Amino acid sequence: MGLTLGEANRMVQAAIDEADRINIKLSVSVCDAGGHLLAFNRMEGAIFISAVAAQGKAFGAVGFGRDSSAIPADSPIIQAIMATQGGKVIPAQGAVLVTKDGEVVGAIGGSGGTAQQDEDCAKVGLAAL
Repeated sequence: MGLTLGEANRMVQAAIDEADRINIKLSVSVCDAGGHLLAFNRMEGAIFISAVAAQGKAFGAVGFGRDSSAIPADSPIIQAIMATQGGKVIPAQGAVLVTKDGEVVGAIGGSGGTAQQDEDCAKVGLAAL
């Protein structure tokens, strides 16, 4: 079973609540196993580019089947794949995979804080699942 909209929204809200708690302005994105956007929010005051980055981190994580921090941006193969995806992949820390019963069903990504803050908020979102 894949992710439901309710689950995705719950994860987004938990990540935003964590961002509020640590006093950062975040964009949070959840995509399904195919990399399609399922849920998204950008906090008031979050930099506008964080919206693109949060989605790209989640898209890359699910596409490569690993947390976005584990995607080697300097790899020629990764660079070639990124080129074929029209800039949709953001190989930067901040997104984690969402699994159910050992199967990847999506990813949650954050952007707007430091790379570590983005990932920490995404993990709090994941824990809400």
